Amino acid sequence: MVWSADRTRRGALLGASVLTLALAAPAFAQDASPAADDSGPVALSIASNAIVGGKNDAEATWIENYVIPTFEQMMADQGKDVTVTFQGRGVADEDYKAQLALDLGAGTGDDVIAIDGIWVGEFAQAGFITPLDDIVGTDAVDSWDGWDQIPEAVQGLMSFEGARYGVPAGTDGRILYFRKDLFEQAGLPTDWQPTSWQDILDAAQQLKDALPDVNPLQIDAGVSMGEATTMQGVLPLLVGTGKRIYDEDTGQWLGDTPEFEAMLQLYADIYQNLKLGDADLQLRQDGRDRSFQDFADGRIGMLLEGDYLWRGVINPDTGTSPIPDRNEIVGWAKIPAEQPGSGINGQDFVSMSGGGGRVLNPNTQHPAEAWALMEFMNSHDAVLKQVENAARITQRQDVNDETLSGDPLLSFVSQEVLPITATRPGLAVYPQVSQLLQKAAEDAASGVSVADAAQAYESSLQDLVGAENVASGS
Repeated sequence: MVWSADRTRRGALLGASVLTLALAAPAFAQDASPAADDSGPVALSIASNAIVGGKNDAEATWIENYVIPTFEQMMADQGKDVTVTFQGRGVADEDYKAQLALDLGAGTGDDVIAIDGIWVGEFAQAGFITPLDDIVGTDAVDSWDGWDQIPEAVQGLMSFEGARYGVPAGTDGRILYFRKDLFEQAGLPTDWQPTSWQDILDAAQQLKDALPDVNPLQIDAGVSMGEATTMQGVLPLLVGTGKRIYDEDTGQWLGDTPEFEAMLQLYADIYQNLKLGDADLQLRQDGRDRSFQDFADGRIGMLLEGDYLWRGVINPDTGTSPIPDRNEIVGWAKIPAEQPGSGINGQDFVSMSGGGGRVLNPNTQHPAEAWALMEFMNSHDAVLKQVENAARITQRQDVNDETLSGDPLLSFVSQEVLPITATRPGLAVYPQVSQLLQKAAEDAASGVSVADAAQAYESSLQDLVGAENVASGS
């Protein structure tokens, strides 16, 4: 396998385990559109880090009990002898990832493979996966009607440098939650929708003045909160300034720019200058869990979080911090850009989403049938079957419209947030960049000057990815 200096620079750094496997693996040919073998029976396999009775049991059960028998029968009805096996695992995500890298690097592996969206760029740059167009042909890929039901922003979960590498298998979204009861007590509207960062600060100040025992605003900032700080704070704020943390067109990471400092300034204003949030909470190892409980108990007025908070944490039936009257006293709003129109793509409102999906193995001997299987797994009926026992936001808007109509929050995220969302860069070095972002946010929230926090971040970022790969405003 040939590695170019340009791709190495632009891709930042592959993880040590995957890089070792990539360099050790033999090169393999990649036909732009390999022909299917129609001479006899076709055997396909699906890989996922799921196993019946164990990790991700629901997904594994769906594949074994619905996907495989239904697809095989569908193929038989078309006169094709196709059998599918499920290679389920139930291991740590990094172990699953390493095995995939080993298989794909050696030119082997399963035909349809589930991966985390955060691995897409890394695997693409290693040559482990290739765009769908290169495997089954552009016409076959573009003609799938399922794309019309998957918002372009959500398609980005399984895309890299403008090319589709797979189909997403579900997602989430970040929003601003607020306590309607506290807003009402403070004289704020219970149908609140801020249109700028200043609107958020003004509402927080009004809560502080009216309810001194309430922490008005919580936006994750600490290193101890890990990726929650990045996804529930730094990244949605950055895209609200019009900048992404990584620019695929230039291959550069965002350094100390005016937009980056604007994001840090908001943290400084919330936690230091205006005292609208609890800075100490950001430093606690259990800070996020405490913020959940404080919100449930009415001690936090506004909280930037994902839909997980609604369906998992404050769920009145199954939540870890349940709110019995959740539907009546919890409100939500889209995250505004810094100013109207200042978000990415000129947006007024922004969000961030995560999730995974499925890719095709570039080495499949049956690309047409493998693509047919992936189309089926992401079809309306199959996705609807997958969520029949537990409503969640899927990749398909038509399924969401059917299954989420009884849940106002999940419907809101599906209809209003997913079309404007953004995703993390799927590069191996991202987790390390994320840690630098967490530290910069913590510094600004803890009293370090914005200029010093931004400069320290950029210096560490340059050490990590190389100065030539950092877009600086200085």
